[in-house]
Amino acid sequence: MNRMHPFRPLLLATLALTAVGCSTTQAVAPTPVAKPVAAPTGPVSISNRAMLLFDDAVKSFDAQKKAKAFDYPSLDRKFRAALEADQNLAEAEYNLGVIAERMGKPDEAKARYAAALTKKPSLRQASDNLAIMKQNGGDVAGAVALYQDVLTRYPDDAGSRARLAEIYRQNNDHDKAMELSRAALMRDPMNTNALKVMIRSYLDRKQLAMAKLVALRAVKLDGTDPELHQAVGLILLKEGDTEGARLQFKSALEAKADYVPAHVELAQLALNAEDFPGAEEHLRRILQADGKNAAAHVDLGIALKGQGQYDKAMQEYDEAEKLNPDLGATYLNRGIILHKVKDAPERAVELYKKYVALAGGEVALHAEAPVFGLMREAESIVQAKREAKAAEDQAKQMEALQAQQQAAMKAEEAKQKGTTPPGAATPASGTNTAPQATPVSATGAQPPAATPAAGKQAAPAQKNAAPADSEEPTDDLL
Repeated sequence: MNRMHPFRPLLLATLALTAVGCSTTQAVAPTPVAKPVAAPTGPVSISNRAMLLFDDAVKSFDAQKKAKAFDYPSLDRKFRAALEADQNLAEAEYNLGVIAERMGKPDEAKARYAAALTKKPSLRQASDNLAIMKQNGGDVAGAVALYQDVLTRYPDDAGSRARLAEIYRQNNDHDKAMELSRAALMRDPMNTNALKVMIRSYLDRKQLAMAKLVALRAVKLDGTDPELHQAVGLILLKEGDTEGARLQFKSALEAKADYVPAHVELAQLALNAEDFPGAEEHLRRILQADGKNAAAHVDLGIALKGQGQYDKAMQEYDEAEKLNPDLGATYLNRGIILHKVKDAPERAVELYKKYVALAGGEVALHAEAPVFGLMREAESIVQAKREAKAAEDQAKQMEALQAQQQAAMKAEEAKQKGTTPPGAATPASGTNTAPQATPVSATGAQPPAATPAAGKQAAPAQKNAAPADSEEPTDDLL
C-alpha cells in the first residue's frame, strides 16, 4: 500500500474534557446521581407515597449503575413522580437537576438546583453543583463565592475545599492548591477530588514520580473512577510506557464505557501504531458523544484512508471543514489523498499552501516539516505534466507538418510522371486532348505527308509561295 503521512490535530485540546494534565481549563464533574441524596429527613414532613416513589427511583438508579447502562429519561420520570407526590421533596428536585445536566439541559439543571435550595437550604450538594456549573461556564468568581458560602455554613466540608483547590491550581497558585487539597483530605481521606487536584498540580510542575504515587493511591481508594485510571495512563505515557498506558485507558473504559478521554487516547495510540480499524472504533465512539468535533472527523478520515477507503475519508474531511474551516489538518490530509491517490497534484499544492497559511506561514513551521517535502513533490509532478503536455502538443504539430509535406511530395511525383495526381480532373472517355507528336524516321527525315483519301481533292497550292528557305515576306495578294 502506498504509505501516506498522517497529520493529526490534538483531540485533547479540542475536546477540552476532564483529562488530567490537559492544558485546557479543567472541567469539574457535578455531584452525580450515582450518589443520590438519602431518604429525605428534616423538619418538613414528607408524604409516605412520595417517600415510596423516591425509594423506588433510587433503587432503579442503583440497578442501572450496576448494569453500567443509565436510562436517564426513565429515571427522570420516576423522580418527577416522587416530586409530584410531594412538592416539598427537595432531594427529588436535586436529583432531577443532576439528570437534566446529564441529558444536556443546563438551564433546567440550574433551575432544579435553585429550587432544591429554596425548599431545603441545607442541601449542600445543590450549592456544590451550582458552583460547579458556574466554574465550568467560566464564572470563576461566582463559583468561588458559592464554595466559600458552603464552607461558612459547613466548615468541615471537604468537597468545596477540593474544588477551590482546583481553581487555585488553574491559576498557577500551586501552594494554595496543595494546602486546600491536604485540608480536604484531613477531613475526608476518601475524597478523590482532592487527590486529583494534587495529581494535576504535580503534573503541571513535571513531578511525575509524585503524581504517579498519588494516582496509584487514588486508584486503590476508588477503582471505579475512570478519571483516575486515565490519570495513571497519562503519567505512564509521559514516562514512555505506552503499553502500560494503554492498559490504564482500557481500565478507564471498563469503569465507564463512554468515557471519552480514554477513547481519545486509545484512538491516538492506534493511529500511531497504524492500527487503523482500532482507531476507527474509538473515533466513532468519540463522535457518538460529540458529532460536531471537527478534529475527530479529521482523525476518522485518516483511519479510513489507512484502510484504503479514500472516498469515505474525503467525506470526513468535508464534514470537518464545515464544522471548523480553520482547522489546517483538514486541508493537509485532503491534499495528501489528491496528491498520492487521485492524481490531482495541482489541487494538492493549493491545499498544502492553505495549510501553511493557517499554520502561520512558512516562518511558523520547521524547515523540515513534511508539508514542504510534499509540496515540492507535488509541484515537480505538476511541472512534469506540463512538460509532457507541451512535448505531446509539439509532436502532434510535427506529425501534421510531416503529413502535409508527404502529400505535397506525392503530388509533385505524380505531376512529373504525367499521372494525374489525386484530386485532379480526369478527361472524358474517347477524347484525346494531348497533342500528337510527329514520328521521325531513322534517318531523321520527316515522312511524306499523308495522301488524301480517294474521292477527295487535295487543297490547291498557294500561288507564288515563298521558297522554303526564304526569309523575305511575300507581296502576293490573297
